[in-house]
Amino acid sequence: MKLKDKVAIITGAGAGIGEATALLFAREGARVCCNSQSTSAQKVADKIRADGGEALFVQGDVSLENEAKKIIDETVREYGKIDILYNNAGIVVAGSVDSCPTDDLDRCMAVNVRGVYLCSKYAIPYLKKTRGTIINCSSVVALKGVVNRAAYSASKGAVFSLTKAMAMDHIQDRIRVNAICPGTIDTPSLAVRLSQTDDPEEARRQFIARQPMGRLGTAEEIAEGVLLLATNEFCTGTCLIIDGGMTI
Repeated sequence: MKLKDKVAIITGAGAGIGEATALLFAREGARVCCNSQSTSAQKVADKIRADGGEALFVQGDVSLENEAKKIIDETVREYGKIDILYNNAGIVVAGSVDSCPTDDLDRCMAVNVRGVYLCSKYAIPYLKKTRGTIINCSSVVALKGVVNRAAYSASKGAVFSLTKAMAMDHIQDRIRVNAICPGTIDTPSLAVRLSQTDDPEEARRQFIARQPMGRLGTAEEIAEGVLLLATNEFCTGTCLIIDGGMTI
């Protein structure tokens, strides 16, 4: 087991990539704090326990400082330490600069950037003790232009840069900080976006047609990348791209 005796926090663990990562980490021996803003991650923690693992559910909005701190504090109270923080929680908002409402921009930056910042801020004192690791969820939109995703692209570009800054700030603390940059992944959030189009099936076909490998990625494939970043002891300041060739 690659994560035996490790304690991991996964934000946004209620579905998709977060859920897949929580389940994988538990199978690899980690005790997992499953966070979500709603109660959706409760079922993930329940599944881990049903399968013989150890898991804690902590509800909280990562963009709110007191709730971000609560996620960290409750994990330490339950397990005594933190080894891994995976800042996965995030939202997607549509629109170009001239069409995206300012409120949507603010919410996107609050969850996707402020959430990473706050959870890391309160986890770092504990990660210094364990020489632990932080993995942030960026995106290929940080690396290439995507139509109608101005605010989302800005937020994920910020996470990309923040990851490198944090890696430099904490390299002497022996805290490794990396990011994962997924491409288009077949998750419930993508299904919701497709359902909002005039023809969801056609929209899905168009998504797939734009993929160099001819298919969408899976949440489990991204989770494997997160596990790699969590376990490679010589890897820091890296943004691991898993996108099926989108950025070639």
